[in-house]
Amino acid sequence: MKHSMQLLLLSFFITLSLSLYAGSIETYTFKTAEQEALYKELIKELRCLVCQNQDIADSNAELAKDLRRQTYEMISKGSTRDDVVNYMVARYGDFVLYRPPFKMKTVLLWVGPPLFLLLSLFFLVKFLRNRPKTAEIELDEKQRESVRDLLK
Repeated sequence: MKHSMQLLLLSFFITLSLSLYAGSIETYTFKTAEQEALYKELIKELRCLVCQNQDIADSNAELAKDLRRQTYEMISKGSTRDDVVNYMVARYGDFVLYRPPFKMKTVLLWVGPPLFLLLSLFFLVKFLRNRPKTAEIELDEKQRESVRDLLK
């Protein structure tokens, strides 16, 4: 009885936490299928500035919800993809894009990872080549005999 009560309480709290996590699901209606496709494309391309490793489509942060709403409103008013992206970049900077444009401000984002990989490989090869080789141990005849005796 005690075990079933604990199991019941555990399932209750799991259900409660999942319902709180789900939160409110936004549903937007669009005039055309093109607007809906554009909306889905944009919310997958825009980064959540709170989570930083999620797009705004997958984030439950309040800022992501606001960005989704803003994107919806702009598309509903007839804004193009470039209008929405330019607005978001003007307001939040290039960091809001998962694929920021290649320019002087973002050159480190594009060149940094390959450069870091090449430097890491260079130092790994240099380390492996310069490490001391294991020396062979020379045994005299008496030591070899004792090893043979031990192995028998």
